Amino acid sequence: MKRQDYLKWDEYFMGIALLSAQRSKDPSTSVGCCIVSKDNKILSVGYNGMPAGCSDDEFPWEREGAPLDTKYLYVCHAELNAILNYTGSDIKGAKVYTTLFPCNECTKALIQSGVGEVIYYSDKYHNTDSTTASRRMFDAAGIKYHKYEPINKLITLPL
Repeated sequence: MKRQDYLKWDEYFMGIALLSAQRSKDPSTSVGCCIVSKDNKILSVGYNGMPAGCSDDEFPWEREGAPLDTKYLYVCHAELNAILNYTGSDIKGAKVYTTLFPCNECTKALIQSGVGEVIYYSDKYHNTDSTTASRRMFDAAGIKYHKYEPINKLITLPL
């Protein structure tokens, strides 16, 4: 008889997004993203971080201060990184698993790339203008989105 406690697809792919977030050097918000084809194949992953060639030690990670002294003008978000990391030719209809509901800028990129569904882990910025705009755009574009429902199973990585 086959094992019964294996991970379902949603748990597996959100687990990949959560693991990817662990690569982020951001001290306040680590975000991961996993893009999956219609037939459950991983197409790409990404996490939030500085662009290639921009040192994590030389650019700011602060959240407050003058704009040029904060992370916001520099950091590339997980969803955009996952789109940019994709080396194939078509992600139309793909599912996106992300640990944080996408901002308006990533939402535009997700819509333009043709994704069909977004599954998110956290929506801690739900009442911001950015995520309100994201929901409006997803709704207008006919892209489904919903919160991931954890199965309350602790997954540990063997050493």
